[in-house]
Amino acid sequence: MRFDQRLADKLDAKMLTQLLPEDAVNSLGRWLADPERGRRYRNGSAAHAIAYSPSSWMDVAPWPNAFGDRASVASAHVSRADVLAAVRAADQSQSWGEAFVATQVWGYGLTGYGPYRTGQVVAQPGAEEAFAEAVSLLTDEGASAAYERLQVLDGLGPAFLTKFLYFAGQALLGVKGPRPLILDSVLAEVLRRHATKTGFVAGYEWAAVIANRIWRGSNWTSHRYHIYLQWMYAASEQLTAALIDWPAAPDVLELALFSAAWHPA
Repeated sequence: MRFDQRLADKLDAKMLTQLLPEDAVNSLGRWLADPERGRRYRNGSAAHAIAYSPSSWMDVAPWPNAFGDRASVASAHVSRADVLAAVRAADQSQSWGEAFVATQVWGYGLTGYGPYRTGQVVAQPGAEEAFAEAVSLLTDEGASAAYERLQVLDGLGPAFLTKFLYFAGQALLGVKGPRPLILDSVLAEVLRRHATKTGFVAGYEWAAVIANRIWRGSNWTSHRYHIYLQWMYAASEQLTAALIDWPAAPDVLELALFSAAWHPA
């Protein structure tokens, strides 16, 4: 079966009208209530922290001043709140390279190749300009335009460029349209499985083929990122209205789905 954008649009429209099924709402509510899982995020995702080894980042520049001396400790944790503070500081100094590195430290954590890949991205000619222009586009045109701007950087895939956009969007006073969220292969798999089931229930015998294409594991288009944000924001509003004490914060849904709080059939 050849890819047909009209079928993809039809499947997207169905997902955007049906959102989360009852079992998903119940599963996400249990995750939020569980003291070992989601309860710490009832007021937002700021406390979500990742372990990393500061010394492994010694050769990466520019280094965010807010993260301190890399040689002073053998191991550390960095939270979303810590990254946001570093990005806000970089915004004041207009050093978006520092902001980018801060988001990648959090994103890669203890992954051994994280410092190397981050260093390769920031060392590219025009990288600082690309970060700054993406931030400007967030304000003027929205997340999809900023996403497209960063796709030109070698070695920077959607999973990590959306981490930068997410924190930049949180730091900025004004963003046109929905603020960015992180999209990676884990989130895409959840949407792929959900889209397939939604399509089958609607009688779309082609749903699996189309869902596998549009919600593939990487290299999503800016249009796909736009659909993702639409769905995530609408689903978050659905949860907030479902009387399960869900916070009005779409990034908590992103964190919950990444944490396997719901497994679509």
